[in-house]
Amino acid sequence: MTIEADLEAIARQEKALVFEAFDLDAGWALGNHIRARARERGLGIVIDVTLFSAPVFYAALPGSTPDNANWVRRKRNCVVRFLRSSYATGLMLARQNVTLAGKFGLPEADYAAHGGSFPLTVASAGCIGAITVSGLPQREDHRFVVEMLCDRLGEDFAALDFSG
Repeated sequence: MTIEADLEAIARQEKALVFEAFDLDAGWALGNHIRARARERGLGIVIDVTLFSAPVFYAALPGSTPDNANWVRRKRNCVVRFLRSSYATGLMLARQNVTLAGKFGLPEADYAAHGGSFPLTVASAGCIGAITVSGLPQREDHRFVVEMLCDRLGEDFAALDFSG
């Protein structure tokens, strides 16, 4: 695993995982799908689906902590600011050996460039929100979100995964 290889994989993911349409019902269905899969796997995570206009879905599963809710907020803020996955932003900063605070003046209390938040993108509109999870190691948070988006969009997760 290298930063460059992960960034290339994330670029493929962000290009492929695009909805034709997305509304409040789609957000609720996506959140419920993620919740069901996380419960099946016994994952102690927080799940958040937010459109830029409104929160759509939120769930905290057994094993998650109050810190996870704060991580979700901070990672989601990163997607809203940069319109790309929070993991990609973190990797780009690591590659440049800079921080969000140092490069952009963004406070750590409000922004986290760590894996787990992914842009909700609609083909005709661009990024309209974010799907975020927290509770696993950051790379696994990111992978889980990508896997769930692949499920909903009919994409091959193995082809879009970091090793794919």
